[in-house]
Amino acid sequence: MNLSNDKNCPKCSGAEFAEGTDFMPIKPLDKKLSMGSNKIYTFCLNCGEIISTRIENPEKFRK
Repeated sequence: MNLSNDKNCPKCSGAEFAEGTDFMPIKPLDKKLSMGSNKIYTFCLNCGEIISTRIENPEKFRK
């Protein structure tokens, strides 16, 4: 997925970004049986610099 915005990569000044995830979800420390939530990375398509990392379902971390 290409993201278009008015920001440029701080490393290479590229303007094309994509989003991806990895296979290891983040899990709450106090909820041992929780499936957790995926991390979503936004990265530069030119140099690969990760611009942001966010949690897909932050509500899973509320008490």
